[in-house]
Amino acid sequence: MQRSAIARLLWCGLGAAVGGAVAFVPCFAACLAVLASPGGSAVFLFGLTRAPAAQPRALFGGHPGGALIGIACYQLFGDSLWVYALAQVLALWYMLLTRTVHPPAGANPMIMIHAHSQSDCALGAGFHWSVPLGYRGSCWSRLYPGLSHYPVSWLDQSPPSLFWGGWNE
Repeated sequence: MQRSAIARLLWCGLGAAVGGAVAFVPCFAACLAVLASPGGSAVFLFGLTRAPAAQPRALFGGHPGGALIGIACYQLFGDSLWVYALAQVLALWYMLLTRTVHPPAGANPMIMIHAHSQSDCALGAGFHWSVPLGYRGSCWSRLYPGLSHYPVSWLDQSPPSLFWGGWNE
C-alpha cells in the first residue's frame, strides 16, 4: 500500500472517530444504543463519501423518517417483538419509496422502540445529530487535499433507481 493511501485511510478513520461517533458520547451516555446509528453514518460520511447512501438526501431523509416510524409504532402498539419487525419493515418501505435509503437509519425504528422510556435518548437518534454529523463530514473532507468533498451531490437518490434488489422489468 502506498504511503498516500495509508495517510488517507488514517485520515478517514480519524474523521469517523472524532467527527462521528465519539462526538456524541457525552450527549447520549445514558443511552449508548443510540450511538449505533451515528456510528454507522460516520462510516458512510467519512469512508464512503461518494456513495448515494451517504449524501444529504439519504442522511437527512432516512434518519428522521426511521425515527418517527419507530416512535409511532411504539405509541400505537407498544414494544412487542412483532412491533420491532413492523417498524423495521415500514422504515425500509419508507426509505425505498422516498429514495432516502441510508443503511444506518435502519437502526432508528428499533432504537426508538427500545429507548421509549428515555425521551431525550429517543429524540436524539434521528433529529439532534444528523445535521451536526453532516456538517462535520463536510468540513473534514475539505481539510485533506485530494479527498472527495462531502456532499458530492445534495439530491442523489438512494437507491438511484426504483429497481430495488436487482429486479429487471
